[in-house]
Amino acid sequence: MGKTIAVVIKPGTPLAVTALERLVKAAPGNRLIMEAEGHHAVEDLPVGIDRVPAKDIEDQADLMVVFGGDGTLIHAAALLQNRAVPVLGINVGYIGFMTDVAIDEVERSIKEALSGSLSITERMRLDVELEFKNREPIKRRILNDAVLSLRQLSRLASYRVTVGDELMTTMRGDGVIVSTPTGSTAYAMAAGGSILSPRLHAIAVTPINPHQLTQRQMILDAGQQLTLSLDTETQVVVTLDGQTAHSFGPEDTMRIRKADVALRLYEVPWRSYFETLRTKLDWGNS
Repeated sequence: MGKTIAVVIKPGTPLAVTALERLVKAAPGNRLIMEAEGHHAVEDLPVGIDRVPAKDIEDQADLMVVFGGDGTLIHAAALLQNRAVPVLGINVGYIGFMTDVAIDEVERSIKEALSGSLSITERMRLDVELEFKNREPIKRRILNDAVLSLRQLSRLASYRVTVGDELMTTMRGDGVIVSTPTGSTAYAMAAGGSILSPRLHAIAVTPINPHQLTQRQMILDAGQQLTLSLDTETQVVVTLDGQTAHSFGPEDTMRIRKADVALRLYEVPWRSYFETLRTKLDWGNS
């Protein structure tokens, strides 16, 4: 009996139809499904791919194939909130730290994933709970980062970061990033943070343009809960995985802890994580 393969593709990519046709040919005897609605829906699907509601993909999929960059894979991860469905990332985006399979490797990668030949690594995720004074709370499971940042760049804000029951620091600056090891190559890296091995279970807290030069990135044990709030009257914005944004005020609170369900990613044996870093970041070239 065949498997059900969920497919997520970067919107507007010229390679969309070609990529889907190659996937259909590479996975005969298996059912292929895609989102029926929303930004990532594709209008003209090749024969052999079914449309299903986005909310049903998690329950139906045995594995997922993502065509795009890291942003597309983050969207795909959001579809897999409670089941550890393995994901194969095919890079048709720009950077692609997580989508590291080349488009001409589609057939080989799919066949090996279906046969069980590919190894799988787990990427830690975070559960974020936003509590607001005058609104309903929001809960999200994220892969990369939660960011508190200013609405107005001309002003500073003061951010309280508590680990467990103890105050870690109060940061004055443009913002603060709380990221997973996977997210360490995203906004946290641009803000001067270190790159963490994706196999680590850790949480990085990275200041954005801190007023005090002694404020540095902190790497915390993933078993610790973080609580963030404002120590100023300034209004800021909280952004989750770069996908959703919510206003955040002085009487609001953000709590962050390690999620129970990780994201499972296929690894191809012909390309390593460090090779991806060397290639994407142009290391070793003068």
